[in-house]
Amino acid sequence: MARSLVTIDLGAIRHNARVLADRVAPAELWAVVKADGYGHGAADTGRAALSGGAVALCVATVGEGLALRTALPDARILVLGPTADADVAQARAGSLELTAVDDDVPEGVPVHLKLDTGMGRWGLGELPSTGRSVVGLMTHLATSDSDQDFARVQLDRFLESTAPYADGYVRHVANSAAALTLPETRLDATRCGIALYGIDPFGDDAGAFGLRPALRWESELAQVKRLAPGESTGYGRRFVVTEETWIGIVPVGYADGFRRDLTGTEVVVGDAPVPVVGTVSMDAVAVRLPDQAERGTPVTLVGDGATLERHARVAGTIAYELACGIRTLPGRGVREARDE
Repeated sequence: MARSLVTIDLGAIRHNARVLADRVAPAELWAVVKADGYGHGAADTGRAALSGGAVALCVATVGEGLALRTALPDARILVLGPTADADVAQARAGSLELTAVDDDVPEGVPVHLKLDTGMGRWGLGELPSTGRSVVGLMTHLATSDSDQDFARVQLDRFLESTAPYADGYVRHVANSAAALTLPETRLDATRCGIALYGIDPFGDDAGAFGLRPALRWESELAQVKRLAPGESTGYGRRFVVTEETWIGIVPVGYADGFRRDLTGTEVVVGDAPVPVVGTVSMDAVAVRLPDQAERGTPVTLVGDGATLERHARVAGTIAYELACGIRTLPGRGVREARDE
């Protein structure tokens, strides 16, 4: 096995797209594949999402859109982030759709006007006169996973502002959390990202919505040793044993995306959940074993119950960040996309 192997189940992506498309119908499903598909691979996951029922793909930048266009020449691709004037010509040549977040609305390329209804970030305070290039109207919900009353306030503001244009433009508001639990936000299209990858936007169990995790991360025990009372493992001697203890060393660390603040989480060695102990270092993680184990024993970092949602709770962050941070650079790890 590679020292770090990330496997993406494209069948799970396709399944999740079907589940989401069915749930939001008759609204369209637009799959968000920015940040290299939340670390899952934009082209592979985009292709799987389209075959599962998505009708468009969303990215953050023109550069991401152009790279995706090379892989998927016929896909509808929307750039969600702001676009510099110098990039508009490339977007036009690449048949991308753009988002206008201020009064500078590009011409000669399909544009979606973004209203700021409460996110306090990108977006217009009010709609300008819609030009010939405008095809859509949108906003971004700030609290659909935490304060749904405020999400409804944002929706009401958006509906009031866009009511005169309801019949002429596609209107889209819902992200994953809203698409799953706030039916009134679905409108004409929904932009689903994290749920597409089988990760719960609420940080719990995506299986409750019928979604399947697509990412699996594996390694192996590179060394097994017994510590005597008073001995420790790792920087800073954060884990000092009081009795004879077997530990295993896994050859991944924060350079691979297994963050330093994941000490205390559980991974799976063989078929047993075990705790991560000591300090996570750049290239190594220590785990406390119930007994002696063989070098080369498989270790599942994500999968088999060791979920990104659970890791995120230990790290005090969200699963989105962990997924985007897993690295498979040459010499460090391998990413495979399998149609399972």
